[in-house]
Amino acid sequence: MARVLLGQSYFLRFDPKLWQAMQPYPPLGTLYAASYLRSRGHEIGLFDAMLAESEAEWAEALRRTRPQVAVLYEDSFNYLSKMCLLRMREAAFRMLATARAAGCTTIVCGSDASDNAARYLEHGADYAVHGEGEVTLGELVDALDRPGGPGPAAIPGLAFRGPSGEVVDTGRRPNLRDLDALPFPAWDLVDVDRYRAAWAPHGRFSMNMVTTRGCPFHCNWCAKPIWGQRYAVRSPANVAAELAWLRDTYHPDHISFADDILGLSPAWLEEFASINRGQGSLIPFKCLGRADLLLRDGEIEALKAAGCEMVWIGAESGSQRVLDAMDKGTHVGQIVEAAARLRSAGIRFGFFLQFGYPGETSSDIEATRAMVLRCLPDDIGISVSYPLPGTPFYERVRAELGDRRNWIDSADLAMLYRGPYSTRFYRKLHVVVHKEFRLHRAAGTTAPAVHLARAVRSHGSRKALGRVRDALTLPLDRAVLGAMARLERPRVAIVA
Repeated sequence: MARVLLGQSYFLRFDPKLWQAMQPYPPLGTLYAASYLRSRGHEIGLFDAMLAESEAEWAEALRRTRPQVAVLYEDSFNYLSKMCLLRMREAAFRMLATARAAGCTTIVCGSDASDNAARYLEHGADYAVHGEGEVTLGELVDALDRPGGPGPAAIPGLAFRGPSGEVVDTGRRPNLRDLDALPFPAWDLVDVDRYRAAWAPHGRFSMNMVTTRGCPFHCNWCAKPIWGQRYAVRSPANVAAELAWLRDTYHPDHISFADDILGLSPAWLEEFASINRGQGSLIPFKCLGRADLLLRDGEIEALKAAGCEMVWIGAESGSQRVLDAMDKGTHVGQIVEAAARLRSAGIRFGFFLQFGYPGETSSDIEATRAMVLRCLPDDIGISVSYPLPGTPFYERVRAELGDRRNWIDSADLAMLYRGPYSTRFYRKLHVVVHKEFRLHRAAGTTAPAVHLARAVRSHGSRKALGRVRDALTLPLDRAVLGAMARLERPRVAIVA
């Protein structure tokens, strides 16, 4: 059987903001592909870029394992893979070239490769896999390992160069429906102790899982190059079995569910909680949710019973007109109510916020800032609208896009189209909203003297001193932001 080296090109080291945060998770999608290929009899090695220093370690893995096939299988459960950060794309191109030079057949699978197959073929990929990759990859590796049978042209889900150099596209493969049939991710290939050490400063070790694939909702800025509009879910019993196995084998203190939405199917969470209680495998977890779904009868209670300690809500905006323009399908009142119910249930919550949608005005921005301070979530994540291929939003702003269409890293916050305000404005807004949020979370006041006194009493702790800096610098930041808003004349027409 073929010797296959699986890797991915997301290097935490190349993303300074997240490297500093140091809350790493292995590439779950890559681990699924590894276990699936192994179930078909292939000899599998793993190169885990997440904690690697550079692409040089990929070259060393190639020399050590001498694979016949090298696969860059990006983790589609990591939203940053969907964003196709430029630093990671450049790493992928170098890794493909290195694998080709080592004599490997090269395959790439992921969001960026699905959207830009020809570009990856130009940079060293022999084959690009479209969409969900396990079955397509398995059939391709089988075909490469056993020449003489049906060739790649007979395998759905591929792009490759034909005899005359043209790109051959075999079309999309239908998505998997029976996710329980997949083997659990190949965690034995991961240096788990290295991840445990990376998490040590946080006081507990977190591992990642996924219970679903895809999302059925229609937010018009959300790209879906892997699963499209389809949604598939594992059974509660299957997920609970994996959770019990992780508990017994690796002893995590916490789980991060990487689903776009956990527990979308009615009664799924309730059954999951019941099974976990019965087998004694309740482990605290965080997940993503939608405000409207959290308001379903018994939803938050089921989350609590299952062990949920934090929910991240895609709030996006405190302006209803912006939410409607995004086709978000939720209401500001639902966000506020969901936040209140979660707090009452003892579940922490965070807000994902998005600024810069076409037509956003200063009033819309103020509504979002007001919503944050009213609800006071436990954490916030701020981005600006990001045009991704295949979305209605991308088509609406396509004429305004320049040569650069991706961020360099996750802290970039560049406006890639002509948004309501400039990149400088939104970067300053990011600073202001975070400082306002931290100060209100810390003390409910922005008086510098209060924070200074607390810093002194706590012997100058880094966190307390940080709040002092926030309190002292926020007035100037607000003034600069206000000046920018007056100088820049935003377009006010909401794109519908």
